[in-house]
Amino acid sequence: MTVSKPLPHDAAPLHVTGAARYVDDIPTPANCLHLAFGLSEIAAGRITSLDLDPVRAAPGVVAVYAASDLPGPCDCSPSNHDEPLLSDGSIHYLGQPVFLVAATSHLAARQAARLAKISYDAAPAILTIEAALAADSRFEEGPRVWTKGDVAAEMATAPHRLSGSIEIGGQEHFYLEGQASLALPQENGDIVVHSSTQHPTEIQHKVAEALNLPMHAVRCEIRRMGGGFGGKESQGNALAIATSVVAHATGRPAKMRYDRDDDMTITGKRHDFRIDYEVGHDADGRLLAVDFTQFTRCGWAMDLSLPVADRAMLHAENAYLIPAVRITSHRLRTNTQSATAYRGFGGPQGMLGMERVMDHLARSLGRDPVEIRRLNYYRPAEAVAPVASNASSTTSLDGVDPSDQDLTSRGATPERTAGSARRFGGAHSPKSRMGAENTTPYGMEVTDFLLHEMTDALLVSSDYAHRVNKVAEWNAANSILKRGIAFSPVKFGISFTLTHLNQAGALVHVYQDGSVHLNHGGTEMGQGLFQKVAQVAASRFGIDPAQVRITATDTGKVPNTSATAASSGSDLNGMAAQAACDTIRGRMADCLAGLYQARPDQVLFEAGMVRMPGHEMTFAEAAATVYAQRVSLSATGFYKTPGLDWDRIAGRGRPFFYFAYGAAVTEVVIDTLTGENRILRADLLHDAGSSLNPALDIGQIEGGYVQGAGWLTTEELVWDGKGRLRTHAPSTYKIPACSDRPDVFNVALWDAPNRAETVYRSKAVGEPPFMLGISAFLALSHAASACGPHYPDLVAPATAENILAAVNRARG
Repeated sequence: MTVSKPLPHDAAPLHVTGAARYVDDIPTPANCLHLAFGLSEIAAGRITSLDLDPVRAAPGVVAVYAASDLPGPCDCSPSNHDEPLLSDGSIHYLGQPVFLVAATSHLAARQAARLAKISYDAAPAILTIEAALAADSRFEEGPRVWTKGDVAAEMATAPHRLSGSIEIGGQEHFYLEGQASLALPQENGDIVVHSSTQHPTEIQHKVAEALNLPMHAVRCEIRRMGGGFGGKESQGNALAIATSVVAHATGRPAKMRYDRDDDMTITGKRHDFRIDYEVGHDADGRLLAVDFTQFTRCGWAMDLSLPVADRAMLHAENAYLIPAVRITSHRLRTNTQSATAYRGFGGPQGMLGMERVMDHLARSLGRDPVEIRRLNYYRPAEAVAPVASNASSTTSLDGVDPSDQDLTSRGATPERTAGSARRFGGAHSPKSRMGAENTTPYGMEVTDFLLHEMTDALLVSSDYAHRVNKVAEWNAANSILKRGIAFSPVKFGISFTLTHLNQAGALVHVYQDGSVHLNHGGTEMGQGLFQKVAQVAASRFGIDPAQVRITATDTGKVPNTSATAASSGSDLNGMAAQAACDTIRGRMADCLAGLYQARPDQVLFEAGMVRMPGHEMTFAEAAATVYAQRVSLSATGFYKTPGLDWDRIAGRGRPFFYFAYGAAVTEVVIDTLTGENRILRADLLHDAGSSLNPALDIGQIEGGYVQGAGWLTTEELVWDGKGRLRTHAPSTYKIPACSDRPDVFNVALWDAPNRAETVYRSKAVGEPPFMLGISAFLALSHAASACGPHYPDLVAPATAENILAAVNRARG
């Protein structure tokens, strides 16, 4: 069985040789037009005059479009029909597209777009959460409120109270491949769109809507993206619509790609948050009531802000059973880029709010933060027999923690084995009776909680207790450089919270030579989805994955697909592909059983052979035999996630099929004179169920942690007082580099099958590891705490400036 083997990414050779083809690499057709937007220079107000004659007269310009020249609004919104392609005269953010240029080259289009003469009547811009609250500028009439228990009563009787607030910055997606689209006009007015998108069906729908065509007249294709992270779930709509409108109007191919500055200026980011909290607890640190107020800065249009804010509420309690909870969410409209989907989709912001509470609580009580967390965990799941495995892996610059040469000799660093992952199983907590009281704030019972045993395993493997003492000794002896160490858990719900999106389709052909052609609705953005689904198909037929070819995602092959998002790619598309393969395998078994006097259940597909009593043949021979008997070797597969029931208005139900778990320990050092800092070591233990591909999952965990740590440390978005994004290029926006990764980086898989009936009992691994980066932020807070008696109240992102401010607050 090829499932669970750590096979390399299917396109790895193409990636390292530069041969992998992206949208911008598709050979440009003859007569192709290149497009660029002209952008607004104010954040709020109206256009009083628009002179595009200089643009039309520029070299190479073929056509120029204002809003009145379009076939309609050409709405780009995934949700609310409030994002016209071009400004209708009103301006909502600095960088909003005002007009569209079509020219004979990319450079000519960009140069011409700068020549327009635009006059504005500027209005005061709403740029901050505070300004939006003062103006009551929001996307819903009032805040959304979900409750569990009697928060007021529990808070009033709680022996101890705690309150605070945390500001959480946004994040630029910074995919390596920028937004791109190529539209090819076809006969009868049809359009083929090559789009760098996570959601081909949405591209198909929005283009058809803009051109007033049926969806069957538009086909969207995408082979791969150079990263997405949620930034290509809805943000590609504008480019696809623009190229399609021009191609449809001129009969010429049209291509558009953003330069990096334009990309960062135009597109949405992760949502900024402010989370206020009030906590009631007992003397031991047991939570009795928590009252969260979440303020979400959504930008100028709705986009996906409502479900993002919902998911922040859904993860507000993270891993902790709280008797009484109130979560209040304000969805605020501002004159900034329309914030959009980003890895974790609001979950990281909600989870960070909870982890700040636990950090603040532990500090106020003078208790070990891990002890406080364990005290408040959900009750454990029933014992699950783990899968035995001894494989291990460590990534390290030199195999030794530079902060402590003794740690390796004390057994803190797992044995290194290239290309595999250390897997933990072993003792699980004793069975506990799961009652309705083990429920989330939204009423979902938690029946699969693994963090008790995962925490035990990680604290041992990371040598946490010893290192806490070493950090304390270091801090007592050093006045300038201070170290911090922190643990954080993750409980992340898996499923789209918009229930109908939890479906997928697949199309499988077996050819008479035994090769297999597979297509599904998921998109490949570097995460290895295609390889995982190919391994599923190969396992169903008992063949080598090399015999399975997955082709570009295409709305003409698999219709009505959901976005590759919500960590659902493998879960949904793997099950759909499995269903299609099983249909074909069943037909083959029935046919061969009839030919060779066997029962269908005696026909076995394994190791490239098809075996039955008294006969065996290669899979290719079996395919040719069945083809000759005029049996169909093509099938579609469909899957919908079972058991979901969610009322987002009431905040009640079962929005998730299951939870994925993880835990991290991070050690850092800070310079108290400058705020500069470094991550010294990270130990991660993540629950991927029965991994479909441990090598790919380890890669996702490593990347997720680094991206999550980047969000909370170096990645700072800055707007000036006029609403201009100042961090709009690699020179001003700092994503983590190779040198920013931990010097010692231990990553391991928790090896126990998913209790939910997923494909081969695996678990999603796209978004959950991102939240492991919260441990880096908490470790920096711990280091700042070593500088004085006061809580440092560290702000996210923990840039050098913010760390220095936290150090000063700690000192008082």
